[in-house]
Amino acid sequence: MACITASPLRRPSATHRQAEVVTLVLVLCSAGLVHAQEMEAAAQPPARNTLDAGLVLALPAALATGMSAGVGVGYLRAVTPGGRLLVGARAAWSTATEYTLTETVRNDDIRLRLNIALQQIVGRGAFGLRLGVGATTVYEGRTRAQGSRAGLEGSALSSSTWSLLPAAELEGVVFLRVWHAFGMSVSGGPTLHLIDGSPRYGWSSGLGLLWQP
Repeated sequence: MACITASPLRRPSATHRQAEVVTLVLVLCSAGLVHAQEMEAAAQPPARNTLDAGLVLALPAALATGMSAGVGVGYLRAVTPGGRLLVGARAAWSTATEYTLTETVRNDDIRLRLNIALQQIVGRGAFGLRLGVGATTVYEGRTRAQGSRAGLEGSALSSSTWSLLPAAELEGVVFLRVWHAFGMSVSGGPTLHLIDGSPRYGWSSGLGLLWQP
């Protein structure tokens, strides 16, 4: 009869045990660091001041087509202890140029808004709604196509006008702190301008850098 003998179990080597200990320590340290960051973010009071600046893309206030591109800057200040209600102001400049067979049309939009915002703070970021009310100053310049070759000068060659349009916009906003008080902001939503008493609907969006001291 064959006899089966069990081979002795191999004890883990010292190197293997050290690797297991190091792995366990790294896992515990990583979990502790993540937990500490979450506790720090939760314990840190919401920022009272928010300043952002960056790229602006929008439908031109007066042009029927095209896209207006430029820059904007805004400031919001929390007015409630939890930081959910904010008030502030924004300013933006953007320009768009359209070409036809007879002329070149350029519109510069200067948007000035007073803002009120509601936000929900989540960790190191916040999302909410921002309502802006104010006016948009539109500079429009028109130049006759091939007018200089035809020898046109003065008002026959080009003309310009200024107009002030009542305006409002409602934007969804996202604020995210990436490093200390610095981060990024994203916004976008519908806009409304009144041109000779008639509503003109459009849209605006923004992507910028954020500072929350």
